[in-house]
Formats: sequence, structure tokens, C-alpha cells
Amino acid sequence: MSASKSISKTLVWVLMGLLILGLGGFGITNLSGTVRSVGSVGDAEIDINDYARALQNEIRALESERGEPISFAQAEAQGIPDAVLTRLVAQAALTHETGRVQLSVGDENLREQIVAIPGFQGVDGTFDREAYAFALEQAGLSEAQFEQDLRNETASAFLQGAVMAGVTMPEAYTDTLLTYVGEERDVTWAALDRNDLTTGLPEPTEEELQAFHDANVAQFTTPETREITYAWLTPEMIIDTVEVDEEALRDAYDARADEFIQPERRLVERLVFPDEAAAQAAADRIETGASSFEDEVTARDLDLSDVDMGDVTRNDLDDAAEDVFSADTGDVVGPADSPVGPALYRVNAILAAQETTFEEAEPQLRDALAGDRARRVIEAQIDSIDDLLAGGATIEDLARETDLELGTIAWNPRVTDGIGAYAGFRQAAQTLTTADYPEVQELEDGGIYAMRLDKVVAPEVQPLDEVRNAATRGWRQEAVTKALEAEYEEARKALADGTSFDDLDLSTQSAEGVTRRGFQPDTPANFIETVFEMDKGEVRFLPGTGRLFLLRVDAIRAPDPEDEDLAQLTTLLRDQAASGMGQDLFQLLANDIRSRAGIELNQGALNAVHSNFQ
Repeated sequence: MSASKSISKTLVWVLMGLLILGLGGFGITNLSGTVRSVGSVGDAEIDINDYARALQNEIRALESERGEPISFAQAEAQGIPDAVLTRLVAQAALTHETGRVQLSVGDENLREQIVAIPGFQGVDGTFDREAYAFALEQAGLSEAQFEQDLRNETASAFLQGAVMAGVTMPEAYTDTLLTYVGEERDVTWAALDRNDLTTGLPEPTEEELQAFHDANVAQFTTPETREITYAWLTPEMIIDTVEVDEEALRDAYDARADEFIQPERRLVERLVFPDEAAAQAAADRIETGASSFEDEVTARDLDLSDVDMGDVTRNDLDDAAEDVFSADTGDVVGPADSPVGPALYRVNAILAAQETTFEEAEPQLRDALAGDRARRVIEAQIDSIDDLLAGGATIEDLARETDLELGTIAWNPRVTDGIGAYAGFRQAAQTLTTADYPEVQELEDGGIYAMRLDKVVAPEVQPLDEVRNAATRGWRQEAVTKALEAEYEEARKALADGTSFDDLDLSTQSAEGVTRRGFQPDTPANFIETVFEMDKGEVRFLPGTGRLFLLRVDAIRAPDPEDEDLAQLTTLLRDQAASGMGQDLFQLLANDIRSRAGIELNQGALNAVHSNFQ
């Protein structure tokens, strides 16, 4: 990519970032007082309002991603304030450096950038002076301040682009990537299990079980459990109390008439010809048996998927409707006119007309309408429940004073019953703390809930007596694998010396052209990794769960230089690596600027900003 294109792309993102920074912060209160910055890098200051707006935008973005409000404490736990400050320090470093080297942007260039920003344009798409002034006023920016910020950002983008543009990776790196991604291997394997053992397995002793338990303690450790008290209400809980009148059911039936009343349909293929003579000639060949519909499709250099119309009604076929709907399955009819020319039609299946009467559809309609109304009933209660919680009501109070039902759950990620089946609840329960006040949250089906964390139970190792059956199963699976390795060690050596799987009377599977991007079903998770650790002709054991895989690599081939998908993937990986190297170079520049110019941060100003979010 050329330097100019890289810089142009950077400028686009700069403009978008400024627009989001300036206009996305609507509603934030400007911080007043004598303190104007939260820090500086050399001569470039980090404006306190810029930091506040950037921090607010990041928190809003996280809230949008999660679909729920985020407290400042949660934002701090996610490292958002530090990330925002780091980004603004890097921007200030560039601003300082552009001033030092006297890199700036002319007035004409600045004007072109401002008038191109959509947020400053009127309904006719041209620059609107009043919209410009209003947007800046709402964002708490003066025109001079905004224009200076834009000058600084643009100059910084040129400096950044000059550092990052033109970064390319050496050919050796590209070749290594290509080999890693595209190398192919042919592999044959036999999957052995307990039935392949010629000897039985002894029963584990108490000492052996205890040793297995101790060696695999993670398998026998309970997850962290959160004991939660909650109150909830779902549409299903109140659906039987919601009344739906017959008129509403009739209206819903009429609105979904296309779903309940379906005319006869047919699965049809249509082969179009340039003129009727060509279509008739093809029809004659098919009728006499000299050709088939498939042959005619192939002769037109098409596939059957190219001529498939799917299921159609009479109204979909225009002039061909009568012929097609008079034909039997397998018949070829035509020529008949179509919107794209004379065509032959083949009928592949007949789908009879279907009609669901109002009486038959009524239960389904009633459930749908009642569900919708139940969701609206629940939605209407959210504000009053919020008020109760704000007034100090407990979860138990909600269950007594509203329609919400009380419940408790010992939750961990393995619990997927009841309220634990909802993704929203699981996500919220994962981050819930004893300091969080209960608040109304919504479920995916339109239900609501509020919850309180009562206690966190730490992970605990279960003693052998409590998990004896599971430990016994695990021991036996491991014992099977070890016994198979011992019994088939001679077979492994023979295969490595050139004996075939057939000579050893082993049932096998094989795969050709396996790549690191591939996947082999019904094999261990590290199957591909193991195959690419092996040399040609090498034979290995690969343990599975109660099974043993005997692998042999039969061939190793270099990447196919004609593989377009591989070439595209290699280009993508190379570009990503070049981009990463460019980012590293930019980071080195930013670090150098900071070390030369020096950084000063005003913790009091930072705390003042943070207090506005708490």
C-alpha cells in the first residue's frame, strides 16, 4: 500500500474519530474551574474535557456491547480509563512532535475536511454554518478549539502515516507463512479401543484410584458457585391470565393468511434458450430420448443449481403456468414464454395446496398474541419495580408486593436450568458482587428479574468417596490406553519399518491433503497438531478418551502455488504482520517522543473527571 493511500485512510478514521468524540459526547457536562488539562506531553496538553468525552464514549460503547448499564467501578476493572489516557497521551506525543518539526495543515486543507464532515451538513448535503456552530456548542467546543484540534490530529496522522506506510515483510517471512498454512499431509490411522485388547483389565485398587484422583484433581474440583436470591417474572408465568378476544385473533389470522393458506406449489427447474427454435429443438431431443434435461443443461454450460427455481405457484410462472401445473412429477414441458426468453420446464415435485382453518390456527394465534400482551404487561411494571428498589425494597419484598416470583440458585457456568438458561442472567451473574444493589434487568423472552448475591462459594476438591464412580471410569479409560500402547508397540515398530496396516489386520481411516487449517471429526483435539509434528513415514500413538490412535504420515507435500484461497490467506496474514510491525514502529516513535519531551499527569484532575462518573 502506498504512503499516500495509508495516510488518506488514516485521515478518514481521524475525521470519524473527531466526529464521534465531538458529537457522541452530547449531554456531558463541561468541567469548570481553573484546571484545564489532565496532563501534558512536552508542549502538548491533554484537555480535561477531551478526556471526559473520550472516557464517556468508551463506557457507552461497552454498555452498548453488553446491553446493560456499566458502573465506573466496572469500567475501571476493564481498564477503560487507563486505555483512554494511554491513547490521549500518544496523541499528545504526536502533537508535540509535529510542533517540534513544524508540520502543520493549511487553511484550505482544513476547510475541505470540515465541510466534508456529515454532521456539519444540511439536508441538501452541503456545509451548514449553523449546524456546525450548534454541534460544537452542544459538544462544549469552541470553533477555534475544534479547528486547532483538527489541525493537530491531521498533522499527527501525517506523521503516523509516514512511520507506518511502506512497511513490508521479507520474502523469507512470506515463504514461512505459506509453508505453515498450506503444507499438506496424507495420513492413515487405526482407532483402537478396549475391544482390541486380547487381555482384560484388572479392577483398580484403592491406592490406584486415589493416585488417579490426586493426579487429576482438576476433574474433581467443583467450580466457584454463587448463591443468588432472585425475583423474576416471565411471559410464560402470566400467559394464562392474559385475555385475547376473538376479533384480535381473527385479525391476526387475516394478517398471516399467506402462512395459513398456501396454494398448490411445484418444485421446478427452468432452462432458458436464446430463441424458440433452439428451445423446441431441445424439447424434441428430450422427447425422442436422444437427450435428457440434464444433458441440455450441461450443453448450455450450466449446472442444475443454475436453473433451479425452487417451489413456485401459478402466479410465479406467467404463460408457463398452465403447462407446468398440468404436468406430472418428472415431466419436461415447453417451450413456453418466460420473462427471460423461451424456456423448458421440468417438474421435480408437486406440493399440494394446504389450508389451516381459523379453528386449527387459533391455539397458535392465541399463544402468540397472549405472549405479546404478557410481555407488554411485564414491561409496564418495570418503572414501578425500579421505584420499589430505589426505595430500599429487598428481593423478598418484590416477591410479596408484585407479580415477581422468588427463587434461589447456586449458580456456576454449568448450571443451565431455570433462570440459569438465560444468557443475559448468566452474564450478569458472572460479574455480580455483594456490593451491587438489585436492579431490574430484562431477559431474552421479555421477562424481567432482579437479583442479589448472597455468598460466593470457592472451588472445592471433592473427596474420592464422593466421585468414586467418575474416578473409576477415568482410571479405566487411562488403563485401556496404556494397555493398548503396550500390546501394539510391536505393531507400531512394524508399521515404521514398512509393514502395511492391512498386513497387521488393522481397520483404518485415511485423509489426504490435510492442512493445519483442517479438522478431522471423531479424533482427539490435538490430532492435526500431532500430524504436523511428524516426519514422513513416522508412526506414533495418540491417546484419546478410552481409545488409542495409531498414526502414520504417508506423504508431505509443499503448498500448491495455484491455490487461490491459499494465496489470499497468505496475503492477509502478511498484511496483518506488516500492520503489526507498523504499529510497533509507531509505538517506538511514541515512546521516544515521550522520553524526550517528558510526561506530566495531574492526578487531581483525573480524579475530578472520574468523580463525575460515580
